[in-house]
Amino acid sequence: MPTRRHFLIGFAAAPIALPGLAQASDAPAQLSLTPTCSDDDDLTQRQTEGPYFSMESPEKQDFANDAPDGERMTLAGYVLTQNCRPVSKALIELWHADETGRYDNSGYKLRGHQFTDAEGKWWFETIVPGLYPGRTRHYHLKVQRPGGSVLTTQLYFPGEPLNERDRIFNETLLLDVSPTDDGKFGRYDFIVA
Repeated sequence: MPTRRHFLIGFAAAPIALPGLAQASDAPAQLSLTPTCSDDDDLTQRQTEGPYFSMESPEKQDFANDAPDGERMTLAGYVLTQNCRPVSKALIELWHADETGRYDNSGYKLRGHQFTDAEGKWWFETIVPGLYPGRTRHYHLKVQRPGGSVLTTQLYFPGEPLNERDRIFNETLLLDVSPTDDGKFGRYDFIVA
């Protein structure tokens, strides 16, 4: 079985896989429910930021050292416009619970931001968040293209038993998750106005 690094190298080396274009048989498939940039109505859905957002997070990609006992997860994707153009230098901010479902509200563990590269790619090395009481497993994110408005949303895990009971769960915000030898690899492409 491949590792998270294998998936990340493949992701970083691959060109953008746009909806409607022929893909090689070994190319990763897009989730059918994930918004695509081919339809103006399919922008990434907004969701509440929740009670635990902290301003002025540090710029970082590696959250894994913040929770050494957590199951490793690589999150990756693109930021694209409605016209399927990659957005470089878009801000991606991530925060989430640790493996026990707790948020760090006094510091910046499992909190940080980065900027997309010239091809609109982003990725974080982190962990699978634990269950927070009353919610399904999720990540919180903010995405902002240069000069654009801030998209605040959440990303979810497919097959989670609590998805159906979570009052704000949205199936268009499901990650495409693959198991690896050393954790999980999750992908989501943000479509922004």
